[in-house]
Amino acid sequence: MKVIIIGAGIGGTSAGIALRRLGHDVVIYDQMRENKPVGAALSLWSNGVKVLNWLGVGDEVAALGGDMATMAYRDGRTGEILCDFSLEPVTAQTGQKPYPVARADLQALLMRTFGEEAIHLGRKVVAIADDGASVTVTFADGATDTADMVIGADGARSLTRAYVQPEGAPEIVREYSGYTNFNGLIPVDTAIGAPDAWTTYVAGGKRAAVMPVAGGRFYFWFDVPQPDGVPYDRAEGTAPLEEAFAGWAPGVQALIGAIDPAVSLNRVEIWDITPFPTWAKGRVAILGDAAHNTAPDIGQGACSALEDAFALGIAFATNTVGIEDTLRRYEAIRVERAGELVLRARKRGEETHAYDPAATAAWYESLRGADGVGIIRGIVGNIEGSPVNLGAGVL
Repeated sequence: MKVIIIGAGIGGTSAGIALRRLGHDVVIYDQMRENKPVGAALSLWSNGVKVLNWLGVGDEVAALGGDMATMAYRDGRTGEILCDFSLEPVTAQTGQKPYPVARADLQALLMRTFGEEAIHLGRKVVAIADDGASVTVTFADGATDTADMVIGADGARSLTRAYVQPEGAPEIVREYSGYTNFNGLIPVDTAIGAPDAWTTYVAGGKRAAVMPVAGGRFYFWFDVPQPDGVPYDRAEGTAPLEEAFAGWAPGVQALIGAIDPAVSLNRVEIWDITPFPTWAKGRVAILGDAAHNTAPDIGQGACSALEDAFALGIAFATNTVGIEDTLRRYEAIRVERAGELVLRARKRGEETHAYDPAATAAWYESLRGADGVGIIRGIVGNIEGSPVNLGAGVL
């Protein structure tokens, strides 16, 4: 079977690896002209790492991952430690240690593993046509390619998502999550946080955090609640952070001071999409952000895309009635689970960003002296329903 995948991101390349391992002829097209992922790094929780283990790249991913052994919350203004606890229970309960990884490193690994000779960049798909026997994609330059199946891993503004929706279905629109995220990579600095800790400073609905990734680096991010569309010029560098976090703790000032905007500083308005039920039509289906554009508040966006790749691979390895039938089964495996994670992330974002100030104040108070049991319960709760666990849940 020939498969066209639209999109060479985490979801598209992992799905490509899974389908190639089953013996299918897979080609990937992406409109980007070079590997420049959006966002500096990502959280690979146990469910995401397990999929990568299944794809045969577990050792390489472990080498890319940071040693995140503990988790700490600090008062953003004073720097006081609110709580500090081990993340070992996550590994013990799920059977896999989580790793934060630099997104470009993981992307490069997946592209190499899939086979860069079959990834064609600078190719924008503008139309999809399914005649019942094959699917043809048309590119912006007028060229076409035809395959037995098309998978749209073409991101939050997906063309494929619009194609698979039923006639008369409500328009699917992205919704602003209420905050802007600044992120990047810096050298590890103990003035900010322990080298093996996920450290988060919180106050006033804002967050400043670091996670360790390979190479002696911290992945950092800041959340700034504000309206969408606030102007920003890259020449401003860290000025918006200096303003938003003025008077915050010395660790936060050290973090801002360590940022070199010319090397690593991204600014991303955070949007999501309310879950919807249709992921497949005929010989065409969607995965990744095209299917479940998710805010990063529970760190499951990339993991959910990897779960899509796992479910798609398992579906094609075990079902033989036909492509259309198998894609419907893939959809049935993923729609409820992925949609639930989108809504959990949205709810978490509302709690952490002071959209309800009383709720956020109560969360801050709950962190003071916490032993981590409740926080770990939430992290594991996002993992235990993963299809990669084959129904075993957690131990």
